[in-house]
Amino acid sequence: MSIWWSLHLRRDAASVPLARRLLLGTMETAGVDPDISYDLSVALSEACANAVEYGGDTESSGGYRVTAFLDGEKCRIEVADAGPGFPPAGRRRPVRAARVDAEHGRGLYLIQELADHVHIRNRPGRGGAVVSFDKILKWREDAPLVAV
Repeated sequence: MSIWWSLHLRRDAASVPLARRLLLGTMETAGVDPDISYDLSVALSEACANAVEYGGDTESSGGYRVTAFLDGEKCRIEVADAGPGFPPAGRRRPVRAARVDAEHGRGLYLIQELADHVHIRNRPGRGGAVVSFDKILKWREDAPLVAV
């Protein structure tokens, strides 16, 4: 079984729950275990929130893109924006947990904790950041679309 979808969203906080609900609906329909679906939806929400906050100025950025692939036993999600991107690898700080009382700084850490593999990079030649992550899927007993 293979399902994929892609959304182009405005950099607006209201776009975050839209992407999350689409992902949760897709996974529920496919029969993905609810715990796995929840983990991926939280990670997606964090990636989208980062794109909304840091993805460039609203006049020129044109929004951000979310793509999700459910392919066989794995789900891969990619969120790409048109902002300034991440600092070069040599100047990038390691992703760590934020202080308990911090109001920002948990997003990438949560994504790394909830997903199996995380890839953080800049879009070549076009500018902007790309956060992609994947997770091995588990299925409900009654899953209608389980890969055979």
